[in-house]
Amino acid sequence: MLDDAHSLAGRHVVFLSWRDSGNPEAGGAELYLDRMATGLVQRGCRVTVFSARYPGTPDDEVENGIRYVRRGSKLSVYAQGMWQVLTRRLGRPDVVVDVQNGLPFFSPVVTRAPVVVLVHHVHHEQWPIVYPGLVGRIGWFLEHRVSPWLYRGHQYVAVSAATRADLRRQGVDQDNVVVVHNGIDPVHRIDATRAPYPMLCVVSRLVPHKRIEHAIDTVVALADEVPGIRLHVVGDGWWRGHLHDYVELLGAGDLVVFEGHVSEERKQQIYERAWLMLFPSIKEGWGLVVGEAGQHGTPTIAYAEAGGTTESIIDGVSGVLVHDKRQFVEAARQLLHDPDRLAKLSRGAREHSDRFTWPQAQEAFARVLQGALEGERVTAGL
Repeated sequence: MLDDAHSLAGRHVVFLSWRDSGNPEAGGAELYLDRMATGLVQRGCRVTVFSARYPGTPDDEVENGIRYVRRGSKLSVYAQGMWQVLTRRLGRPDVVVDVQNGLPFFSPVVTRAPVVVLVHHVHHEQWPIVYPGLVGRIGWFLEHRVSPWLYRGHQYVAVSAATRADLRRQGVDQDNVVVVHNGIDPVHRIDATRAPYPMLCVVSRLVPHKRIEHAIDTVVALADEVPGIRLHVVGDGWWRGHLHDYVELLGAGDLVVFEGHVSEERKQQIYERAWLMLFPSIKEGWGLVVGEAGQHGTPTIAYAEAGGTTESIIDGVSGVLVHDKRQFVEAARQLLHDPDRLAKLSRGAREHSDRFTWPQAQEAFARVLQGALEGERVTAGL
């Protein structure tokens, strides 16, 4: 069975996700979805991606062989998704991939097709930050109590061993969970060199749980002892205004450059020019930008407690993992004062990023779906 994932040809795979990769708020989870969907199309599958509407994009379109259906808003997309599957407006799926970004689509309630649950990370820490009060408590209850019960017996895909362990703590049977890591796109070679000044970068959606404030505080703390230090913040999001106000409050306007949404070429240029990437997110299933920066030899400082960072970063080899804000600042200080160690981490970042490719991930994901079609669980060996 698992020796021929190409037998998926002609099968209809439906992804249910709150966002697709074109959404202005899309991040690593949506890029992962796009790459897995593309891999399935290459194997002859019919692929439908259902997600929420967003401005400037049609409700229905086909792009690169993938059919996109967009209905509902950030919250109503879940009810809309259930309705679309129940009424077969998306067609008759052979497999449904329920992308659980905090909330599930409750797909087993509305389809008899095999369901595969894709989880990037568990949202215990994010719920009270993004939705304080009752809404956050309800969301967390649905994620860690209702969802494991509803999807019991179904195949899970986690993007890291850290996420798999978090799912186990929620009561998900580990025999039903397989890890399919993120890949990394081949590096875009550009005409750029390291910045002549200590340039740090953050590449992220601008939302509270990414804790961009910690990166800003780091450059502020080091400004007097590291002449010319600058932080370039790449990305956008609804927390943008707060971050601009925060920089103004600290009087750090000359230390922080908000790049906003940038072209792919500009993003790669920033990776290439930066001495370090700062990644202070509270929780990550993997941390796709870590590998992207690593391909340019840019090591990352991140929190070990974020989970997936313990796999996307090899501490002391391709970057540095810390446990609190004081250590975060100190790690940046030490590296900026130690060019030999920084160069060693740069080499390690390149080597580690080369271990993960999208073709490997696509093949592994296809094998998981083939197993689901044949009523078998995949837990290892991918």
